[in-house]
Amino acid sequence: MRILKSALVIVGLFTIVFISIQAAQQAPDGGDEKSVESVDLAKKDRPVKDYNIYALPMPENINFAGEEVPIDDPDIHERMDRELLVNTYWQSNALLLIKRANKYFPIIEPILEEEGVPDDFKYLAVIESGLTHAVSPAGAKGFWQIMEGTGKDYGLEINGNVDERYHIEKSTRVAADYLKKSKEKFGSWTMAAAAYNAGNRGVERQLERQKVNDYYELLLGEETGRYMFRILALKEILSNPEKYGFNFEEKHLYTHIPTRTVKVDTVVNDFADFAKHFDINYKILKIHNPWLREAHLNNSSRTEYEIKIPEENTYTAVK
Repeated sequence: MRILKSALVIVGLFTIVFISIQAAQQAPDGGDEKSVESVDLAKKDRPVKDYNIYALPMPENINFAGEEVPIDDPDIHERMDRELLVNTYWQSNALLLIKRANKYFPIIEPILEEEGVPDDFKYLAVIESGLTHAVSPAGAKGFWQIMEGTGKDYGLEINGNVDERYHIEKSTRVAADYLKKSKEKFGSWTMAAAAYNAGNRGVERQLERQKVNDYYELLLGEETGRYMFRILALKEILSNPEKYGFNFEEKHLYTHIPTRTVKVDTVVNDFADFAKHFDINYKILKIHNPWLREAHLNNSSRTEYEIKIPEENTYTAVK
């Protein structure tokens, strides 16, 4: 009995398969068209259309500050390719950097030029902080990620009320000074950039240990080993955004907000009240003066500070 039931099941399955094949063969041509139409509709319903991932061609004549990158070296080629891929396909981050660059590069570029530092170093600020007032786990702060001791050595005021590592113009000049000294020490801007990450002494130790004199010949740790290639990749992408698939209009970019300067050489008891005198609020005051770290300013030394106030009608007036 059990054998008979099994045989009947098998016969039933073959019958179903046979009927299905016959139905498919006898279906009118319209059946195929309906199938194609269903596929097309499925494509149209996708939230992101025509999205593809491509291997990227290696750019020609890659250089940093006019110094050639040995891209024909297989190791260098792979490391550069990695950073191009990572930064191209991390689309949200790259697009934010493009937007911020439009706002902050016009501040950084003239200072680098005035200080005699190549324009390519603006991309160093990009990878250090993402052009934000970042704070690292080690305590480095601001666009240029300056440590407290280094900042004080180079003349920045850093205390409970004021931290000029957050002052874009002043910190850019400190970074430029540091980079020029590193360039003088190591003989190339590429090595100066690497030393900005690893420290002059850290780079010097590795050069002595490995008996080479070029960044691209050094075996370095993960962070410093990727450092120059991240700079180069973002230089390439931010210089040629459309080439890497970034589509935007001028109106989508962030823009610099014009300000005027108010000089203050006295105590400020309450910056919220201070801001209201200029028809702005505390938040707006701090956005334009992130180096002011408290809601007040002791200023027992009667130092003259220059506080930026947005031009009239830039923000909605405080009522």
